[in-house]
Amino acid sequence: MRFVDQVKIKVKAGRGGNGCVSFRREKYVPKGGPDGGDGGRGGDVILVATDQLHTLYDFRHRAVFKAHPGQHGRGKKQTGADGEDLIVYVPVGTVVKDPETGAVLKDFTRPGERWVAARGGRGGRGNAHFATPTRQAPRFAEPGQPGEERELLLELKLIADVGLVGLPNVGKSSLLARLSAARPKIADYPFTTLHPVLGVVSVGEGESFVIADIPGLIEGAHQGVGLGLDFLRHIERTKIILHVLDASRGKEALTDLEVVKKELASYEMELLQRPQAIALNKIDLIYDRSELQPLKETLEDKGYRVFLVSAVTGEGLANLTSGLYQMLREIQDHGQRGET
Repeated sequence: MRFVDQVKIKVKAGRGGNGCVSFRREKYVPKGGPDGGDGGRGGDVILVATDQLHTLYDFRHRAVFKAHPGQHGRGKKQTGADGEDLIVYVPVGTVVKDPETGAVLKDFTRPGERWVAARGGRGGRGNAHFATPTRQAPRFAEPGQPGEERELLLELKLIADVGLVGLPNVGKSSLLARLSAARPKIADYPFTTLHPVLGVVSVGEGESFVIADIPGLIEGAHQGVGLGLDFLRHIERTKIILHVLDASRGKEALTDLEVVKKELASYEMELLQRPQAIALNKIDLIYDRSELQPLKETLEDKGYRVFLVSAVTGEGLANLTSGLYQMLREIQDHGQRGET
């Protein structure tokens, strides 16, 4: 199934039912009187976040969502039934925007969150409401009001604990496959990963974290070059940014790192303030491991936690897993202290 992370939909709430024009026709009641009931309220369109969905793909096949209208009022002052609300499920991480202004209307970050996207119309009042001493037999009632109708832009931003970033072909997909049960497509050409892939990394019994392989980044990504905007949209929510570098490139890996950092900063400067770590991948290609030491020390001097790994042989992955988990615990502890 193809990954979809941005769609435009139209939501239309139900129209309110019309009020009723009716008069009493009881045999032993002199003159009768107006007894038209009110129309029911139109149904709302409600968006609800769920962790059972991971893509907006289903919205490609259905772009219009209409709630049920309210029923019309009836005689004997009977109010029409309210229209049934329409529940539309969206993945956790969905951001709802105004397609014209780009304003954020709702950001779903937790399962079960609800947001009324379009409110149903009010039901019209029946003629029983309009009787007065001088107008005892009103022959009119209110029509139901139309429900809200609007277009919405749904944008999915993955929520992952760790986001793998790096230039194409540095081994992110292979690394994710070895760390988790995810099975991303792996091949020797740029942009193997055409959409984000999530995997769950097990640390111990009952302990795990979510890691995401984000599409490869190239220079100019913040302007939409390559798959950049897809990449950058999804890195926004990750707690830790894990830069994956090709250790076999030696000092050139430092240049690769700067390219990625520049694109992150151009898109959103705050991304560089996130906790970051380095995975020097492909160490299996290096015969003399002492050659890695200067590169590792240079990166550590810049403040990064550096892990030497090989996605092919599995070397160093245990240290990487435990190190990332420790960083996540530190972030959690810091957040809890900040709240108290």
